Formats: sequence, structure tokens, C-alpha cells
Amino acid sequence: MNAYYVAGLDVHLRYHDLPGRDPALVFLHGLGSASSSYFPRAVVHPRLRDHRSLLVDLLGHGYSDRPDGFDYGMERQAEIVVSLLRDLGISGTVLVGHSMGGSIAILVAAAPRLVGWLIVAEGNLDPGPGTVSGPIAAMSEEEFVSHGHADFVRALRDARFPDYAGTVQACDPAALHRSAVSLIAPRRPTYRHRLARLKLPRTFLYGEKNVPNPDVDRLTADGVDVRVIRGSGHDMLVDNPDGFAEAVADAVEGRP
Repeated sequence: MNAYYVAGLDVHLRYHDLPGRDPALVFLHGLGSASSSYFPRAVVHPRLRDHRSLLVDLLGHGYSDRPDGFDYGMERQAEIVVSLLRDLGISGTVLVGHSMGGSIAILVAAAPRLVGWLIVAEGNLDPGPGTVSGPIAAMSEEEFVSHGHADFVRALRDARFPDYAGTVQACDPAALHRSAVSLIAPRRPTYRHRLARLKLPRTFLYGEKNVPNPDVDRLTADGVDVRVIRGSGHDMLVDNPDGFAEAVADAVEGRP
């Protein structure tokens, strides 16, 4: 695992950098998850494994550091990812973000020349609570840190989501709460409007269990390529990692 020093915070962002050909694939995980845990089953797929792949654990998540004074806002997380890619000399990436990572990816994609193709997997597009972010943000930070985080991990275990329970357990409680609050907060322009005005190829992935969805027509009208992962819900890398990898490869290769 690699460590990227974030000078302004005196912390390290950690990521896997798997060698291969360009364009590099850069993966950003969802709220409470970790790219080091969530994406490996996809990047070893025969159609993706020859690409260079970066699996980034955002600050406060996975193996990355957890600075106390950091606000864990989406815009700030995006700035750090941009700095990482620029310092690595990477451009024209295929940037793939799931859920919260998809929203951050939309912000990253606005940076000139860094992203050649943007793939958003059920990322938040509009303000307002989601299934996970809503209950977290509804609590105060103090409440979530004192007991809400432990209760959430226990509920995930009871519901038989052991993978996600593990990454949430590893996530800093304050970071998780601040991330949820920032993710669903009102902002202008919204993630949706930012996605619509990006001048680069864009793909949006849905799990089959979450369609039909009125957003499909709206995204298509904005020039976004919409694809569906068979047999999956929001947790598509657990439900169908091969299908996810195929969809990423098909989008980049321009296959219908």
C-alpha cells in the first residue's frame, strides 16, 4: 500500500497502486466503505486487470489517517484526490466512484485534464438524506461518536452485512458523521448540475433492483450513458462484482 503525504494536514492518504497500462482506473468508495476492501474483486477481472488501478481510501476511512480537525467535506476530499493525481503525474483517468465516492468523483472531474471518463455508480445527485447518510446525519456528532457508530456496526452485523460492518467499524466515527452531513447538504450547483455540464464522457451505473428510475431519462437527456448491473442493488460490488467490472469495461470501450 502507498502513502500520500497531505502537507496541509500533516497526515497520509493511503491507496493501492496496481501497475498496468493507461488509462489508469481510479476508484473512490462510498460512505463508511474503503476502496482497499470494496473494489479488488472488480479490478482483477480479466477486462480490467491489465490497466493501472488506484484504489483510494479517503481520509477517515480504510487505512488512511483520521485528522481530528478535518471537516471531511466532499469538496475538501475531492481537492485531496486531485492533488494526489497531479502529484503522481496522472491524467486522462477513468474515474470510478460508488455512492458518496461518485459524488466526490463528480467534483474531481471538474479539474482540467485529470479525468478522461467519469463513471458514477449510484452516486448522490441531489441534496437530502439517503438510506445510510440520513440516519447518521440526523444524530448530533456527539451522539453518533458516543453510541451511534457502535449501534450502526451492530445493526449491520445483525442484518448480515459483514463486509460493510467491517469497513464501518474501521471508519473514524467523527469522520463518518461529518462525511454524511456534508454529502447530503444543499449545495449550488448540485452534483446533478455539475455532472450535466461536464464536457467529457460520463456513465452512470444503476443496480437492477433500483430501476426503473425516473433519473434514467433525466440523465440520458443530459448526455449521460446509463447502464444497469444485473442482479444487484446499491451494493453492486458485493452483489455482482463481475457485472460491475464488465459495465466499466463496456463503457470505456464504447460497447452498447
